[in-house]
Amino acid sequence: MNVKEMDAAYVAHTYKRFPVQIVSGQGSIVKDDQGKEYIDLGSGIAVTSFGIGDEQWKQAVMDQMNQVQHMSNLYYTEPCARLAQMLCQKTGMKKVFFCNSGAEANECAIKTARKYASDKYGPERYTIITLKNSFHGRTITTLAATGQEHYHELFQPLTPGFQHTAAEDVQELKDLIDQQPTAAVMIECVQGEGGVIPLSKAYVQAVAKICKEKDILLIVDEVQTGNGRTGQLYAYMHYGIQPDIVSTAKGLGGGLPLGAALLGDKVENVLGFGDHGSTFGGNPVCCAGALSVLSRLDEAFLQEVREKSAYLFDTFKDAPGVEAVTGLGLMIGLKTKKPAGQVLAACMEKGVLCLTAKDKVRLLPALNIPMDTLKQAADIIKAVCAEEERT
Repeated sequence: MNVKEMDAAYVAHTYKRFPVQIVSGQGSIVKDDQGKEYIDLGSGIAVTSFGIGDEQWKQAVMDQMNQVQHMSNLYYTEPCARLAQMLCQKTGMKKVFFCNSGAEANECAIKTARKYASDKYGPERYTIITLKNSFHGRTITTLAATGQEHYHELFQPLTPGFQHTAAEDVQELKDLIDQQPTAAVMIECVQGEGGVIPLSKAYVQAVAKICKEKDILLIVDEVQTGNGRTGQLYAYMHYGIQPDIVSTAKGLGGGLPLGAALLGDKVENVLGFGDHGSTFGGNPVCCAGALSVLSRLDEAFLQEVREKSAYLFDTFKDAPGVEAVTGLGLMIGLKTKKPAGQVLAACMEKGVLCLTAKDKVRLLPALNIPMDTLKQAADIIKAVCAEEERT
């Protein structure tokens, strides 16, 4: 049996894979089992922040593997402590809980918010309001938080206590808060899986103001937007707000599974001994990789991300076959005249790997993708879109 046959026989059929087997890569270039090379504009869905096989990241990971690959959280390890310190110093948050994924980081955020509200106001104050079109994970609770009905249909009953409001509608949010005791409001500054749609600064600031006035916690889901993806360390930094809780994962580990919930002043001591836990949370190898990633996300590097973003927005604005460009930083959605799936297939044939989000082509390149490689990929995408418009 070849790899595709083994996958079909033994791997749960939860993914509709593209007919490509990736076997190697370097930076933003990956190679399949036939020797064909592709420019990778997906980076493992915003995970491989510095591309494939980044030497500094590899060295940090291997150095830690040669010391100790895992210890339980009953003991101290240096990479875990150092990473928590770096995250707090870079964000102004106070404590960090480490886990394995974005969904788990959101679970921690939700548990923390409910415990804070229950401790201070009583157990009836548990509702968490999220936005329609949001995506917060695939556990039963984070599915309940996700504001997209089609994710809910097969898995009822979901965890109770979640309400969904339309993005940009401040009055609807106020009305929902008035209707039930509310523990937290949870938002993504850019709705990634919802179509790469950024929220307006006015709306985000209005949400933050309401939460502060009513002592409702503001949770910002930075699973996809975080760790330099939008041109700031975290997307909320574009908006002039300070969340109470930030969840992050994906690009933090650079390719190893790592999630984190960053806890602010109000909630830094809400979780006590035994209130929450994770066997692999704070794994020293994953944290060593994350330290390599996070230490390089300085202002000079983030400026380069913003410059690459500006290039892509300028390139695709008014391009033949492209109806709209949305997103922030190197998290970009293209509304194309032809179906997004057809654009992906044609780009793949020409050696460029893209993603989709709703009806858009989604671009999530490595943050350090060389400009000449980025231009080469953008030219191919433009050509694919223009060709389809002429037919």
